[in-house]
Amino acid sequence: MVALKAYVLLFTAFFFSGLMHLSMAAQEKQVAAMGTARVVVDAKAIDQAVAYLLMFAALFVTYFAH
Repeated sequence: MVALKAYVLLFTAFFFSGLMHLSMAAQEKQVAAMGTARVVVDAKAIDQAVAYLLMFAALFVTYFAH
């Protein structure tokens, strides 16, 4: 059972790593299109990231509670 939980944890870590890579690539494409090296912080992106983190935390709380 512990090995299964470790595999689930590793899978989710790699999954979110892939999502982060895609989001960083999209951001770099936007910066290149703007022609400037300055990164602008988008409030909508921050809100979405917080929402994903909360959903991720809720997933683990419910998973480990069972």
